[in-house]
Amino acid sequence: MSKSLKRVKAALAAAGLEVAVIEMPGETRTAEMAAAAAGCMVDQIAKSIIFQGLERGHVILFITAGGRQVDPDLASALAGERLGKADADLIRRETGFAIGGVAPIGHLNPVRAFFDPRLLEFDRVWAAAGTPRHIFAIAPQRLLTLSGAVCKSFTSGA
Repeated sequence: MSKSLKRVKAALAAAGLEVAVIEMPGETRTAEMAAAAAGCMVDQIAKSIIFQGLERGHVILFITAGGRQVDPDLASALAGERLGKADADLIRRETGFAIGGVAPIGHLNPVRAFFDPRLLEFDRVWAAAGTPRHIFAIAPQRLLTLSGAVCKSFTSGA
């Protein structure tokens, strides 16, 4: 079992949640792939979108409904700094995850996070569990609490 997957499982267990982490037969790198594998709507996929804060230099996580896009202006206003693309090395160094498997929980270091209110419209959402093939289902309110994210609008799209 990968270290990334172990951290996600440990974060779920530490919160007292009995959540099944499922290994999919194929990759779940995109929201569309994950929704097809989970048999759910695309917006039920809680995407972990990572940006780099250009003033502070650290990663900022936006947990976004699968069919939506992060609006750069709204996201920058929420973060209180200009945002840029985070490279794979920075993402791995600060979160412990590789692109394609970034989980909304279980990071190596505390990460500032924002949560798309659209996700709260569902009874359950699916998120990456630290690898491109592992996902887990969770009540969105629990995910919001567990991630420590601030729930504010920052998206555009469907």
